[in-house]
Amino acid sequence: MKTPKNSGDASDRRQDPLERVILGIDPGTTAMGWAVIRIHRGTPTLVDAGVFRFAKEEDHSLRLRAIFRSTQDVIRRYLPDELAIEAQFFGKNVQSMLKLGRAQGVAIAAAIERDLAVQEYAPKRVKQSITGNGNATKDQVAAMLLSILLVQQLPASTDATDAIAVAVCHHFAATGRSRITGSASKGGWSAFVRNNPERLT
Repeated sequence: MKTPKNSGDASDRRQDPLERVILGIDPGTTAMGWAVIRIHRGTPTLVDAGVFRFAKEEDHSLRLRAIFRSTQDVIRRYLPDELAIEAQFFGKNVQSMLKLGRAQGVAIAAAIERDLAVQEYAPKRVKQSITGNGNATKDQVAAMLLSILLVQQLPASTDATDAIAVAVCHHFAATGRSRITGSASKGGWSAFVRNNPERLT
C-alpha cells in the first residue's frame, strides 16, 4: 500500500498527470467508512481503507464535528484529488435520514474546503457499477472488488468495503469503462461467477 503523505494540501497537483487519487466515503453518524484508491494509467489500486467510529452517546453536533475533522485528517494524509460519497437512501425513519444527510453534508463540506471535486452515487448505482446488478449483496460486491483491485482480502469492516466500492464506482464513471478489472468486458456478476469459481468458495 502507498505510504501516506504527511503534509501539503489536496489542491497540490501530482507530478504524474496520469495519476489520480480518489477518496471514497460511506457516511454515517456512528461509523464512517473511508477508502483511498490510486488510479495510474487507468488501473485502480487500493491504497488504504478503514472506518471512523463515533460514540453513540455523544451529542449529535459533536459527532458532526468529529466527522468533519476525520474527513480532513484523511485528506491531509493522502491528498486525494476527488471525493466520491454514497448518497443517502430513502427510508421510513425520517430522523435517521436527517442525521445521515447531515453526516454526508459535513463530509462534503470538509472536502470542498480542501478544494476536492465531489460526486455522489446512489447505493444501487454503486452496486450496478461494480457487479452489473443494482440489487447485488455486499458479499457479491466484495468478491468483485477483490478481482478488480487484484487483492487477496478487503478490510473486515463492511463500512470500509462500501467506501472502496464508492471510490471504484467513481473511477468507472469518470472513465466510462465497465466493471471487472475496468475493461470493456460484459456479463457482470454472472460472468464473474462463471470465470472465477474459486473466488466464491
